[in-house]
Amino acid sequence: MCPAGAAAGAAAMRPVLLCALLLGLSRAAPPGHEVTFLPGLAKQPSFRHFSGYLCAGPGKLLHYWFVEAQSNPQDSPLVLWLNGGPGCSSMEGFLKEHGPFLIQPDGVTLKYNDYSWNKIANMLYVESPAGVGFSYSEDKKYATNDTEVAHNNYLALKNFLQLFPEYSKNDLYLTGESYGGIYIPTLAEWVMQDPSLNLKGIAVGNGLSSYEINDNSLVYFAYYHGLLGTELWRDLQAFCCSQGKCNFHDNSNLNCTLKMQEMIQIVEESGLNIYNLYAPCDGGVPGSMRYEGGCLVTHDLGNSFIRTRMKFSWQQNLFRMPVARNKVRMDPPCTNSTALRVYLNSPEVKKALHISPSAPDWEVCSFEVNRSYKRLYMQMNDQYLKLLGATKYRILVYNGDVDMACNFLGDEWFVDSLCQKVQVARRPWLYTEGGENQIGGFVKEFTNIAFLTIKGAGHMVPTDRPLAAFTMFSRFIKNEPY
Repeated sequence: MCPAGAAAGAAAMRPVLLCALLLGLSRAAPPGHEVTFLPGLAKQPSFRHFSGYLCAGPGKLLHYWFVEAQSNPQDSPLVLWLNGGPGCSSMEGFLKEHGPFLIQPDGVTLKYNDYSWNKIANMLYVESPAGVGFSYSEDKKYATNDTEVAHNNYLALKNFLQLFPEYSKNDLYLTGESYGGIYIPTLAEWVMQDPSLNLKGIAVGNGLSSYEINDNSLVYFAYYHGLLGTELWRDLQAFCCSQGKCNFHDNSNLNCTLKMQEMIQIVEESGLNIYNLYAPCDGGVPGSMRYEGGCLVTHDLGNSFIRTRMKFSWQQNLFRMPVARNKVRMDPPCTNSTALRVYLNSPEVKKALHISPSAPDWEVCSFEVNRSYKRLYMQMNDQYLKLLGATKYRILVYNGDVDMACNFLGDEWFVDSLCQKVQVARRPWLYTEGGENQIGGFVKEFTNIAFLTIKGAGHMVPTDRPLAAFTMFSRFIKNEPY
């Protein structure tokens, strides 16, 4: 059962109408979803924004927050954004990365973002899948998988355009981050088959594109950033490499496995910030408590010994440790979502956003969704090649260059593996800050796909380098040279 936009704000509070009732609706934005007063702002915005629920299949309700472009929304592109996990909320992208309002440390105040992506685009943030953030399923069952999530996201997008038909013909871009590296290409497979949708391209930031490439590249990243030391590097080369090729992903050599265990302990369990190597670890080095399993987003290394040891994400292992239940929030390692959690769980904010009483309390990542999520795709080559084969979609793969969760080297190798024709050789790209040109990073352009790095940024690029990220996004959306 899904709420209809036509039932105004009360609809989000009483999810009793079938998705089928929404079909065929064609009218302007649902007034009951409009956010007329948002707590925490010194001044309410001049642009319109909406929050409510989208039907993503029988009984599945995905919370969305939609902000119109700050100027000329009717002619600006529509951009969908998904954070990753699997199981993490797109409200982090909205309130900490590139949305128009940025949460402040007090958990009460919002400030306007000078580099908000809605300055040039209509931005749709969706909390996906059901069970993440304020999204929920009426049967409270949250086991899902890559294929089901892709279809549910497609249904949610279609429902959004039924509620907001004025945007149905606008240029459409699908964007996301982290496990969005799986969400976005698999969603694009559905969207590209729908002629009623005006898909123009996709952009993936610090995305998981291939488990094998991500694992292999991480070892090189770690060594050449000074983390491993020459002795461990020599052993990894001796035990994991042969005939000039290294396999750190699913090597059957026991000595390789043991050395990879040492590498993982350094990268993921020593207190380094896996999302930004050069940023401090919020909460400090964990001391005697170790993160078994490491990064929520990516690491499921292929070797059976490591796979057994690492089969649980950092969240599940923390959850299983009694000492952790009261002392550690369910945040990714070295991150702090307290301000977000306090703000979004405020009764006044939930009322303003039309949050259903059936929705769970907001957390940045859902332990339950992540625990029961089934990963079906080990790489995204087929999805990218389908998009590129159509010869009409533009693709941007971008990476902050000090992220270790989904490192830049792996995504560059992945893009290279697609074997597309190089149009512009790898070169620096520039942006203007304080009236001076600065190097934003490096870019390599192929036919219809570009790989771009953002210098000094971690996993959440717009958080670390907001102006550079906005410049990159603007050039992508406007199809301007990087």
